[in-house]
Amino acid sequence: MTDVFIEIEGRSESGLVLIADHASNRVPEDIDLGVHPSVLDKHVAVDIGVDRLAMLVSGALGCPAIIANISRLVVDLHREHDNPVATPVHSDGHHIPANAALDEAARRERIERFWHPYHGRAAELVDTHEPDMLFTLHSFTPRLETRTHETRPWHAGILYNRDDRAARIAIPKLEALGLHVGDNEPYSGQELNATMDLHAEARGLPYLAIEVRNDLIADAEGARKWAELLVPVIAETRDALK
Repeated sequence: MTDVFIEIEGRSESGLVLIADHASNRVPEDIDLGVHPSVLDKHVAVDIGVDRLAMLVSGALGCPAIIANISRLVVDLHREHDNPVATPVHSDGHHIPANAALDEAARRERIERFWHPYHGRAAELVDTHEPDMLFTLHSFTPRLETRTHETRPWHAGILYNRDDRAARIAIPKLEALGLHVGDNEPYSGQELNATMDLHAEARGLPYLAIEVRNDLIADAEGARKWAELLVPVIAETRDALK
């Protein structure tokens, strides 16, 4: 484990590499974000349940994985390095004072410390293992704090930008399990797809971006159940792309 990510060893023969950008709420001891500690347990700080889910899925598939070990409030690794919201100032009604106080030099230093090592290692894993398909795991909140009147009914969503090859295979497989699946919901991969754009679309590599509603994977039993659902779908999608 490094300061920035946890790396899970796996076999190139799996044909897969997992990247999980928002799997931790850890804030390094030398960084004070200026937020109440309770904020770090909310979806604005971490994709709830993804840490456990990612471990279970990568273990079952035998695939290498890189799992973020910092909160998205420190650096949002699922943004471009030159995007100002990579060091978020506001998120779903929560203000992050320390990020608002960063000058450009301090922001660049934060990006150099966290973003570049994480994505540099992710690129090395893809180069080394040459997977048939890249995949990523995220979670979303059933209801935003700033939009309490809007509910998100999907059990899971599959996101994509220009390359929808894997999405078109996986969505009907998930629906066949009786799940309510969002097709580029609860938000569009055409607007929010930075990591897969960088490591998959830029290479012409198929990818599967899976979002699970966080109340469904918030505990160990939920993560176990969803790992059992997702593992065969991921494997079958990979195989169908060959």
